[in-house]
Amino acid sequence: MNPQYPVYIVSKGRWDSRLTSKALEEMNVPYHIVVEPQEYENYASVISPDKILVLPFSNLGLGSIPARNWIWDHSVSIGAERHWILDDNIAYFNRLNRNEQIRVTSGTIFRIAEIFVDRYENVALAGFQYDAFTKNNFPMPAFYLNTRIYSCILIKNDIPYRWRGKYNEDTDLSLRVLKDGYCTVMFYAFVQGKAQTMTMKGGNTDELYAGDGRKQMAESLQQQHPDVVSVGYYFNRWHHMVNYKPFKKNALKRKAGVVIPNRVNNYGMKIIDIGQ
Repeated sequence: MNPQYPVYIVSKGRWDSRLTSKALEEMNVPYHIVVEPQEYENYASVISPDKILVLPFSNLGLGSIPARNWIWDHSVSIGAERHWILDDNIAYFNRLNRNEQIRVTSGTIFRIAEIFVDRYENVALAGFQYDAFTKNNFPMPAFYLNTRIYSCILIKNDIPYRWRGKYNEDTDLSLRVLKDGYCTVMFYAFVQGKAQTMTMKGGNTDELYAGDGRKQMAESLQQQHPDVVSVGYYFNRWHHMVNYKPFKKNALKRKAGVVIPNRVNNYGMKIIDIGQ
């Protein structure tokens, strides 16, 4: 199975690494990678040109925000009800089963996530947890409601928002939808293996995070959401802390007529030992 909704990778300066592109290629997931015009030839030398969408602008100094909004509008223009937007530094996707992470080799996990959120009328954002945030010796839920959604995001296209600002755009968008009573769904059943911020060249590493970028990033989110965000210095760097407790009461609203079967459905997924 593959996702029903369009999949976009927003990328800059990473045609050499192209981690997310490689991961989706291995899974045979259709996608488009969205790049700035001055980098088209670099990307086209390693990715099929029919998978590349070229932005009508470049080097705006606003991180990925303009590209993200262009992608949102593009997905609306083709009639999609939702769209996936992925960072360009995701190396793999896993299924978390009985506390064991198992590499997936198809796009079925994307389609399952879509089927789940489409049962409800008020899921604005959904996505996969980072693999590093699961624990081998601790039971994890299949999903968690009403928290931030990062890096691999399924967005409901008709919500009244667009990306804004310069830093922490994922957290800002998550908080705005939660404050308006929407739900977010963070899947633990499926996780993403994403490179840590600032560990790869390209992307926003030089444009946003150089110098005191981390402090500016944390403070900008606090300015946007002073009611739930604080800033602190931990582990030798600046961090933002978000209180998601006010949104615990945001409840899923099942669409009329939707019946959820009371049985396990693995959607054809099987665990196969491929050896060493």
